[in-house]
Amino acid sequence: MNAAKVLEDLKRRFPNEPEYHQAVEEVLSTIEEEYNKHPEFDKVNLIERLCIPDRVYQFRVTWMDDKGNIQTNMGYRVQHNNAIGPYKGGIRFHSSVNLGILKFLAFEQTFKNSLTTLPMGGGKGGSDFSPRGKSNAEVMRFCQAFMLELWRHIGPETDVPAGDIGVGGREVGYMFGMYKKLTREFSGVLTGKGREFGGSLIRPEATGYGNIYFLLEMLKTRNIDIQGKTCLVSGSGNVAQYTAEKLIQLGAKVVTMSDSDGYIYDPDGIDREKLDYIMELKNLYRGRIREYAEKYGCKYVAGARPWNEKADIALPSATQNEINGDDAKALVANGVFAVSEGANMPSTPEAIRVFQDAKILYAPGKAANAGGVSVSGLEMTQNSIKLSWSQEEVDEKLKSIMKNIHEACVKYGTEPDGYINYVKGANVAGFMKVANAMMAQGIV
Repeated sequence: MNAAKVLEDLKRRFPNEPEYHQAVEEVLSTIEEEYNKHPEFDKVNLIERLCIPDRVYQFRVTWMDDKGNIQTNMGYRVQHNNAIGPYKGGIRFHSSVNLGILKFLAFEQTFKNSLTTLPMGGGKGGSDFSPRGKSNAEVMRFCQAFMLELWRHIGPETDVPAGDIGVGGREVGYMFGMYKKLTREFSGVLTGKGREFGGSLIRPEATGYGNIYFLLEMLKTRNIDIQGKTCLVSGSGNVAQYTAEKLIQLGAKVVTMSDSDGYIYDPDGIDREKLDYIMELKNLYRGRIREYAEKYGCKYVAGARPWNEKADIALPSATQNEINGDDAKALVANGVFAVSEGANMPSTPEAIRVFQDAKILYAPGKAANAGGVSVSGLEMTQNSIKLSWSQEEVDEKLKSIMKNIHEACVKYGTEPDGYINYVKGANVAGFMKVANAMMAQGIV
């Protein structure tokens, strides 16, 4: 395989999809050496078949707002690869959503799901609809209109969507209700469902908790204790909230959180009571993080991200490309020795190079944030066997999965000088499983 040529061809065929190109380039650059040890892969053009989605559904979503006006949005579902299981990946409702972003997410999801050791393929979907500022009734009508188009293409053994940015328990519930009405069957087709109708315990917490469990495994390789360490967390949604919760439980100090308007810096640390306020502010009132600064009298920086503050550990938990090269240099200069990604691809290629050149612990999202989809997989299992596991059982399984992912990264990513390149480790481990499954199933 010539990685540069493959990427050039993809850019020609799919122009104006920079996030997709970025994700492909990052994977190809790290698996090229391993891929070329297998001439049988090249013979069947495996790399191109793995980069291009199996299929993409694209549709108009028409819905009525509370004033009786008719609105239209775009809806998408990218079914990327199902070599190791049904397509699995979140649905994102955000004004930034476009096909290129969803293709990048579905591509990444394929390797992330492979790393979990659970039987799940990769997919992703969403719409440029934003729930922000919409009433419950408007969100319900939109979700029903979205599902009216999507329901034919998904199912418990075909494609199992979940939540993502802008899609929480409320949205999943509305979509599940519509799917159930249209198909006249009660099945485990969506994950992240309410506890009363097939949801799993620990699912809301899973991405944040899993990221910290992975971070703990990384810290162990250098005999570092997390207690007392100062942590920068970006975002204030689901992932950031439960990342902060687990850090507080373990005795670490969380000093920042953010949203799309800016970030807060609380030098005293965000404790349990303050985190409860953030959860209420964000989940119930859908307020802005600056209100925290007003309530607790701490620093608020509008239009910025928290990467210039001094700390030991950074946990980007907001969105893609939120840490650029300059941010990464600032983090390293300020003493950060570990970066573990709760979001998908939050670090640009330049930032990743800075982290790796400085030999700090750096975990890419496809490894560190795989806890969310892991517990989605456990929810699918519980739905299939019509049973529900206790909180302790799910948490133990989550810890075990994150430990296994870390071991796979170490196996494939340890360099001659002993430095663990987690990017390479995660990409090669995830790729080899999917590639071997594709080889076994023939040219399909």
